Amino acid sequence: MTDAGDRRRAREALIRVIEEEVRQTEVYTGRSHLDLRVLNALEEVPRERFVPEYEVDSAYANVPLPIGYRQTISQPYIVALMTDLLEPRLSDTVLEIGTGSGYQAAVLSLLVDRVYSVEVVAELADQARERLSALGYGNVEVRQSDGNLGWPEHGPYDSIIVTAGARDVPDALLEQLKPGGRLVIPVDANAHQVLKLIRKDEAGGLHSQDILPVAFVPLVEPPPG
Repeated sequence: MTDAGDRRRAREALIRVIEEEVRQTEVYTGRSHLDLRVLNALEEVPRERFVPEYEVDSAYANVPLPIGYRQTISQPYIVALMTDLLEPRLSDTVLEIGTGSGYQAAVLSLLVDRVYSVEVVAELADQARERLSALGYGNVEVRQSDGNLGWPEHGPYDSIIVTAGARDVPDALLEQLKPGGRLVIPVDANAHQVLKLIRKDEAGGLHSQDILPVAFVPLVEPPPG
């Protein structure tokens, strides 16, 4: 991708690929299409700015890519699907667990009022904070911390998205989710991961739905005791 025209065409082609994969996975997700706002956000965010220089030519391939520190930037289809499952509104405050390079947070920032993002790897947190600021995503705040603990100071949240595979859903995240809110998280289940959508009803009851099999890097767990 050598110029703006190439990048624009690559983004447009990626959106078509995502739309086709959405149709192919409808049997799992129950979704034949995604919210146009979500697709427009993915088309607007310059993914090449969120991958290492040696991966720039693959930035708009519909695959996960390494970003260092044994972490990855998620497959664009998965980013789109998880974002859509949140059903984001312009007034929402969202918590993201697993900032990575900042790509998912950038997409969310175009769809909601405020994004608070937690990254356990200090170097990635620093890089993402600088990158998001330089690109003008001023409604995103990044913190280096244990994602299992959430970010209680800014909760409760309208929705929470977790971009790493958890053994179980952390209690702190459930507590920080508003009544009526949505939590999207990959969870280990019988030697594989399943993407789950958890809804909290107005009475505080939790309702879990399996969406589809996925493969994420593990969510770092807190030390015992």
